[in-house]
Amino acid sequence: MIHSMTAYGRGELQADWGTASWEIRSVNQRYLETYLRLPEQLRSLEPVLRERLRKRLARGKVEVNLRFELAQKTDTLQMNEALVEQLIDKAHQLHTMAGIGQIQLVDLMKWPGVLEGGSQDMGEVSKQLLVKFDAVVDDFLAARGSEGDALEAMIQQRLTAITEQAAYVRERMPEVMAWQRQRLTDKLAEVKETLDPARIEQEMILLAQKLDVAEELDRLDAHVAETKKVLKKGGACGRRLDFMMQEFNREANTLASKSISADITTAAVELKVLIEQMREQIQNIE
Repeated sequence: MIHSMTAYGRGELQADWGTASWEIRSVNQRYLETYLRLPEQLRSLEPVLRERLRKRLARGKVEVNLRFELAQKTDTLQMNEALVEQLIDKAHQLHTMAGIGQIQLVDLMKWPGVLEGGSQDMGEVSKQLLVKFDAVVDDFLAARGSEGDALEAMIQQRLTAITEQAAYVRERMPEVMAWQRQRLTDKLAEVKETLDPARIEQEMILLAQKLDVAEELDRLDAHVAETKKVLKKGGACGRRLDFMMQEFNREANTLASKSISADITTAAVELKVLIEQMREQIQNIE
């Protein structure tokens, strides 16, 4: 099975400690690049997440975003008495120095760190987040696989079309060669008396060898078979498929350069179009 490098996955988690949501998205990239956006209190998860992604992905620019919010436990508020005493003491000093101002209890309660909710076990929170992350990665990979199936179907269609074009050229070549032979014979008829018949035949043989495209057609068929083999094997095969497109292009260019018929030229152009369509889609394969 092949996988696309373009996909998206999302999952939400609700627990007594609060809520969280994972988002994973990726686009094509030559190598594997991971970008993580995590809340400050969960930065310690970064190396763990990178390692888990590295084990399951081979290529792509992958962005991971975690939205995280702890629940406020108002029934377990705790007061930082030492901090309150310091604030009161400083407030009295300011009042003595300036002679103005009174201590407002509401202001004290609003001061950061005076009132704190019950502490959360971040170790347990991290475990639950990682379990959810693995589930989102599963969905994310399933999306990449689904997109990969669509890409493979498109590539298989183009491979079939390439095989048909090669068969068409192979079928037309005897007729094209006969036409070219007759055309040269007619042109040489006027000067036949001054030319050695053996030399004429030799030139015809050399021309036939120069215009012979049987080798290119055979290699096209071989490339089609190899590409299908790579697709069947699956895995991270994008680079291998991209190399195969270079081989396809080489044969199509040679075929076009040897063409002496409008039909063969048209077939060569169609081959290049089909190859380019495959190449564009292969850029998205892992």
